[in-house]
Amino acid sequence: MTSSATSPEQYINEAPKERREALQKLRTTILENLPKGFQEVMGYGMIGYSVPHEIYPAGYHCDPKTPLPFMSFASQKNSINFYHMGIYADKQLYDWFVAEFPKHSKKKLDMGKSCMRFKKVEDIPFELLGELSKKMTPEQWISLYESAFRK
Repeated sequence: MTSSATSPEQYINEAPKERREALQKLRTTILENLPKGFQEVMGYGMIGYSVPHEIYPAGYHCDPKTPLPFMSFASQKNSINFYHMGIYADKQLYDWFVAEFPKHSKKKLDMGKSCMRFKKVEDIPFELLGELSKKMTPEQWISLYESAFRK
């Protein structure tokens, strides 16, 4: 489900009513914990957080006109999905998250390489996602990104 919303507020207001509160809480949790330097953007039909061109002029290698993506979340057909590129690129961070998850949820972790899926809004571990949000600065992400993805 890709959205054509042009602002986070519009995105949340256009989501199903039963998800709006959780989406707003997720957005607030991220904004309260995200290190300085990231910017909130709409990208790929989701609410996202990226490193702006002012900090990383090279941009995203797939499309240099796009700021370097870092995190995003979306209301999909069957779940709310949370994407974190740092987890994909940093095994230590991935291992930390996988170990911490059971302390915050009774549900089995439904996770791909960088995507966590939460089928019910009450299953979203907001506190844990807040902790994850603050674990990497833009400078750390750039360094990791360049070592892992830039050729």
